[in-house]
Amino acid sequence: MNPTDNVFQSYGRCCRDEQFFINFYTFFMDSSEQIRERFANTDMAAQRHLLRNGIMQLILTARGMSDRKLRALGESHDRHHYNIDPAWYELWLTALMKAVRHHDPEYSPALEEEWHEVLRPGIDLIRGAY
Repeated sequence: MNPTDNVFQSYGRCCRDEQFFINFYTFFMDSSEQIRERFANTDMAAQRHLLRNGIMQLILTARGMSDRKLRALGESHDRHHYNIDPAWYELWLTALMKAVRHHDPEYSPALEEEWHEVLRPGIDLIRGAY
């Protein structure tokens, strides 16, 4: 299989357990007091749903789907809207990989490299909209 297929399958394994998304946000919020403050008054169930869809959009775009939704996500997260610090995307990816390590029984360092390879262009597109 190619990297996008491997990541797609890995994500499917992770999505079998809602705890994957709960753990992601625990790891992400633990990475920065500023990030924790951003989520202080957030409906986390709704946020986890958005995360589920956002990760899927990153993967589908890497598989050849239009980047239109990622561009819209970048705009909503830019300095004029949610004002998401571009540096936070590295913390986001680190938290995601920690959650994948915990929830994908087929995790390997090589698979983590594929996750980075597959997600990086989409993350850079979103971050670049800042």
